[in-house]
Amino acid sequence: MVEFRYRTDEVTEQPSVTLDAFLDQSNATAVRLEPDDDARALIPFLDRLTLIEVAFPKFRDGRGYSAARILREAGYQGELRAQGDVLVDQIAYMRRCGFDSFAPEASLNPEAVARALANYDHAYQGAADSVVPIWKLRHG
Repeated sequence: MVEFRYRTDEVTEQPSVTLDAFLDQSNATAVRLEPDDDARALIPFLDRLTLIEVAFPKFRDGRGYSAARILREAGYQGELRAQGDVLVDQIAYMRRCGFDSFAPEASLNPEAVARALANYDHAYQGAADSVVPIWKLRHG
């Protein structure tokens, strides 16, 4: 995975297309998944994608976490961006699920983001990242 990035400015890049538009063309390299989209539809195309943007229209909608984990476990190595109603409290969990960049609608305090990412040294369960669960460290 690439370095975790916080998007605070507009980045010039190929615009993301919807999943339906992506499946109907052969040259797109960036796609946007909405909460109702099935991330598994992208699995045959992961090698040509450079960006998958996952929409979080409401912070309480957790379907994007599942999409991220599905994509990472299927082998996706490109940028996986959480976009929308992203809160500081969610960032560490998003990273564990496989997100490596995020673009929140509301501005976040960079120091609070850094603290959120550094808050916990250990995890209790396995995830899409390479962190070894604490129980495995104890008993492994």
